[in-house]
Amino acid sequence: MSVLSVPPGPRFAAKRLLGAVLVLLVLSLALYALFYLLPGNPAQLACGERCSPQQVAQVRERLGLDEPVYAQYLHFLQGLFAGRDYSAGTGLRHCAAPCLGLSHQNDEEVTALILEGLPTTVSLAAGALVVWTVLGIGTGLLSALRRGGLTERALTVLTLAGTGTPVFILGLLLLMAVCAYLQWLPFPSYVPLSQDPEQWAWNMLLPWLTLGLFESAKYARITRSSTLEVLAEDHIRTFRAYGLSERAVVSRHALRGALPPVLALSALDVGTMLGGAMLTEQLFGLPGLGKLLIDSVHKVDLPVVVGVILVIGTAVVLANTVADLLTALADRRVVLS
Repeated sequence: MSVLSVPPGPRFAAKRLLGAVLVLLVLSLALYALFYLLPGNPAQLACGERCSPQQVAQVRERLGLDEPVYAQYLHFLQGLFAGRDYSAGTGLRHCAAPCLGLSHQNDEEVTALILEGLPTTVSLAAGALVVWTVLGIGTGLLSALRRGGLTERALTVLTLAGTGTPVFILGLLLLMAVCAYLQWLPFPSYVPLSQDPEQWAWNMLLPWLTLGLFESAKYARITRSSTLEVLAEDHIRTFRAYGLSERAVVSRHALRGALPPVLALSALDVGTMLGGAMLTEQLFGLPGLGKLLIDSVHKVDLPVVVGVILVIGTAVVLANTVADLLTALADRRVVLS
């Protein structure tokens, strides 16, 4: 089968996936250059201010920083895809793929540190995603269908207030209202899911609501505007003229046409969401990637900082790729463009 005979769907997906791989390679190169090639001495940072020149030289050799720049980056890529070995005194220490290096502070593998905090951040993001999807799209759709009425005005005021309220202020307000004044819930204290699922869910409820309410305001506004734009198109008026019910018009045609901008926004918001998740983690004391990144920045632990940022960047790129594919499924005109 020739390339021209391949259906446009798979060809579109292959182009997006190849583009995602290239973006990730450029991102890894930029991060490596930013943190390791700028003026400074990573070996001195890893060893400490009181280390002698001989000790700094030993650390430099152990981290592979005495090699040419291109070799260091190739070893960095090798660690990601095949693992790599580090000097450990008289022997070698193997770091299995995907290896993001060793922490300068405690000599632990960066991948292990990230995997330790990743479930907390993912669970926070997943719960918030459910909240803002249900509230944001539902509120925006209801506001569009009740255009000009009291319901639309009230929802517009609420979404404007939500858009202008910082996530940490929203979290503090929820803590004061729910835990201090109303006393519906105790102040959150993180409990691992594996230890007590019920307590874990109750303690994650306020963080989910904080991040979800913060993001849902934007989704409500874009869903409303996108739905109103689709409802004003000629083909929608034609469906109504043929006697199609309003529910069918909205569910089968208007909502489907309004989804692509929402999907695009969801991909772009992954980075914003992770930033909000870090603030939310700090506010509620959650041991996720936000706490790991902030602690590593304070300690100037470069491998951990690079590893966390690379993971976040990978999530953003993959989310944009998935959003492109979902948008193509919702609107076939994207595939042909």
